[in-house]
Amino acid sequence: MHPYDPGQLAHRLVELKSEHRDLDAAIAALAASPEVDELRLKRMKKRKLAVKDQIAWIENQLIPDLDA
Repeated sequence: MHPYDPGQLAHRLVELKSEHRDLDAAIAALAASPEVDELRLKRMKKRKLAVKDQIAWIENQLIPDLDA
């Protein structure tokens, strides 16, 4: 039995994947800008990694437990 609602996790997963794509596009645009704000770029990359970790965690929760 999941300690979390799979429906809610699946919904959150869609939101996080969308945010990850948006961050990827924003990072690429910012990096291509002639006046790169390095601190902002670093923060966006850090957020993108955090989102990626959350995506991996949720995907792991949605996979059926094979040991059961």
